[in-house]
Amino acid sequence: MNLPELMELAVTRRVSDVHLAPERSPAFRVDGALRALSDEYQPLSAEECEAVILSMLSAKQLHTLEERLEIDISHSLDLPSGRTRFRVNIHRQQRGLAAVFRLISNIIPSPEDLTMEESIYRFSKVPRGLVLFTGATGTGKSTTMACLIDLVNQRSPKHILTVEDPIEYTYTEKKSCITQRELGMHTHGFGPALKSALREDPDVILVGEMRDLETIHLALTASETGHLVFSTLHTSDTSQTVDRIIDVFPASQQALVRSQLAAVLQGIVTQVLLPRASGTGRVAAREILLATPAVRTMIREGNSHQLYNALTGGIKVGMCPLELSLAAKVRQGLITEKIAEREANRPTMLHDYLNAQNFTFDVPGLAVARPEEIESEE
Repeated sequence: MNLPELMELAVTRRVSDVHLAPERSPAFRVDGALRALSDEYQPLSAEECEAVILSMLSAKQLHTLEERLEIDISHSLDLPSGRTRFRVNIHRQQRGLAAVFRLISNIIPSPEDLTMEESIYRFSKVPRGLVLFTGATGTGKSTTMACLIDLVNQRSPKHILTVEDPIEYTYTEKKSCITQRELGMHTHGFGPALKSALREDPDVILVGEMRDLETIHLALTASETGHLVFSTLHTSDTSQTVDRIIDVFPASQQALVRSQLAAVLQGIVTQVLLPRASGTGRVAAREILLATPAVRTMIREGNSHQLYNALTGGIKVGMCPLELSLAAKVRQGLITEKIAEREANRPTMLHDYLNAQNFTFDVPGLAVARPEEIESEE
């Protein structure tokens, strides 16, 4: 099998992920659905699959794979369509060595490309604090963060530091200085990189994922000390996100962490990617929580279960429950009601929004950002 040929085909077909594994044909994920290329490729033998995968690895990466049995890397190929980058997970499984490739666009999308809400756009302009993007793997969290980072880069003379596993989007410096570090290649972990970051004079820090106590603690500390921190968690709504952060700490520290989080949080965005009703492409629906005084009080007092009430009561200031975003996409004909029901955390609320006679899209949380207009407002 010719890897560049397969990846060029993936680019041409607008694939998000490519799966390679022994004893089956390559498979493409297109618009969220996984499709095997059994009509175009024969199943790969274990030897052929391993040879293709190992050809991407350096000696150091090969040693890491042998030691840990899995590794995440970034990889690039010069294809007829241009230089293309991939985030690759390589792992051993029952039939042998396998890999999953995530295609990374060379172009960082604009807010308009992402139909980004105005309240999310404004996160690129806050001077400090913590902004979290949550959702399942493959829902576009990294892409949304990259868009915000590039907005800062276009507008402000700041030092932007990213710590990723591995590096996904790469940035061309405009007004900002940008430092990108990759786990395993430039640092041994999120914890050491964040400790070092506080001595590297950053203004904005992107942490690829807050996956353990040390990383969460250091991200909160960085937010407290005047930095703007963007990061991700694999949670499905805002209250679960707050609980995940608090619960990772010992019980004796949780009251302090609640106060710390309440003080530094700027907002939480939970994102899902949904197949369009047209059958081609996907569209994002987002739950948006802004850290108003009422929200900060709920977090500080341990009442995260009340955050949904804050969402529904804060629509006029730019908040948006996931169910309202889903209902808007249904009303606009972008997604089907069946898809919306499948993704809703509270289906009853979804139906209430769909059935409301006074349903309106004219709220800040659903207004697509227009950067030039927002700039002029200031």
